[in-house]
Amino acid sequence: MQDIILDVTRILGRGMKGRLPTGVDRVCLAYLEHFADARLFIHIRGNGILLTEADSARLREWLLIPESDRLRILQNLPIQFSSLLRAPLSQPPRDAIFMNLGHSGVEYPRYMNWLKRHGVRPVYMVHDLIPITHPEYCRDGEVERHTLRMLTMLQTAHGIITNSQDTLDALTTFAADHQLALPDTLVAHLGTPPGLTFSQCKRPLAEPYFIMLGTIEPRKNHLLILNIWRKLVERHGPLAPKLVLIGQRGWECEQIIDMLERCPALQGSVIEYPDTSDEMLAAWLHHSEALLFPSFAEGFGLPLLEALQQHVPVIASDLPVFREIVGDFPDYLDAIDGAGWLNTIERYWLRSMEDREERSLSNLPTWEAHFKKVDDWLPGIEKLNT
Repeated sequence: MQDIILDVTRILGRGMKGRLPTGVDRVCLAYLEHFADARLFIHIRGNGILLTEADSARLREWLLIPESDRLRILQNLPIQFSSLLRAPLSQPPRDAIFMNLGHSGVEYPRYMNWLKRHGVRPVYMVHDLIPITHPEYCRDGEVERHTLRMLTMLQTAHGIITNSQDTLDALTTFAADHQLALPDTLVAHLGTPPGLTFSQCKRPLAEPYFIMLGTIEPRKNHLLILNIWRKLVERHGPLAPKLVLIGQRGWECEQIIDMLERCPALQGSVIEYPDTSDEMLAAWLHHSEALLFPSFAEGFGLPLLEALQQHVPVIASDLPVFREIVGDFPDYLDAIDGAGWLNTIERYWLRSMEDREERSLSNLPTWEAHFKKVDDWLPGIEKLNT
């Protein structure tokens, strides 16, 4: 296997800000575990820094320790890591495989110049093209930024990994629209996030509750669920089930925040956790009546795997990518079918829960299967571009 370089800028930067890992960050952590001898790379606004083998091992150790300790260490990193940033610049092995797993940095000309100057072979992971296909759910300027990222990837990649066939289809359409050829590609479904343990977790809330996971943003369709919860409270009063939202507040979600903070019916009925540990996330999910996943668009959907692995029922938007990953297991509804969502949630709450063991899937995507594909594919990338 060729020398591997992993860009860890995203997970490092978020950790230094005290932010818990997102789905994309968990992918980076999985790659850090799998490619244990990889050299690590960080960039500051496109200016690249390749760490030595010793410094890479040191940073990898910090990134892979338990979550609470990791955040504490990374928040103090400017002090602990400053000597590494002042070290003489390290040079990569010629023709090393350079893996960017989180989109970040590709928009900077200096970043791409570093890759070209050092003769590495870029391999990118594309998680989604949502800012391009669904710009109405994204921040201002994200369409242009993500378009530049995709164009740069297509023009410079020695290989591209996508998390689903649905994402690859969107990338294929984008490439055709811009009259660009696709490089060698691989579809490799993601696995359940490492370190998420559900065993022996105590019930965090006595009352029945449903759960939503993910950043609070328009694309996730929280507004629909909040309006449904207001209706449930109107119908059932204090007996209505609770709604637990786990995820940080994102962008352009003022109407959602107004409902959370100013709607009387939701006070005490909706519980919001911007940050929670993996252990508490496991407890909340494991004991919920069901995971609610009403997104308008997704590139993959890790919460689906987290729930189904533990036999937790799922009510989800009828998205092609969800059916690709987990088939017909969830109860699927149109993302704007408010009456359907209300009736389905109420039915789940009022009936006795079905045997979760019978509802589980035996063929969920795993990290083992993901990396088997990646490991088999990467040598072909080396030969193809020799």
